Amino acid sequence: MTLEEGRRVRLAEDLAIGGALAGEPGAVVGFLSLGAGIEGTVERVNGELPDSQEVREYQRLKALLDDYGHTMPEASRERLAAEIAELEPHWAAHRGRGRRVTVRVRWDNGFVLDEAHQDVLALL
Repeated sequence: MTLEEGRRVRLAEDLAIGGALAGEPGAVVGFLSLGAGIEGTVERVNGELPDSQEVREYQRLKALLDDYGHTMPEASRERLAAEIAELEPHWAAHRGRGRRVTVRVRWDNGFVLDEAHQDVLALL
């Protein structure tokens, strides 16, 4: 899914937002619930979400194996390959998911939701 400025989106799941009083931990002063199905327009694409720890570790280990694997003792190379194999599902999911971003959405009811994760939105 590619989110761009001006694209119409729909909230794919209920979203609950609570607010607390400054300086008083745990003191909730309000609660807003946006129901799945409301529609709005993407005003701004904020940026990419950071990769997970597993994806970063896969990339680090894979680069290590590719660059220096030929110089490693056999046992070390096999252990490194096994670690990479354990992380392979995380890497495959990351590649299948593609670029993940957060956006600012102005809903048709006038509310604005900033830093909305793309996984809670569906394109119209």
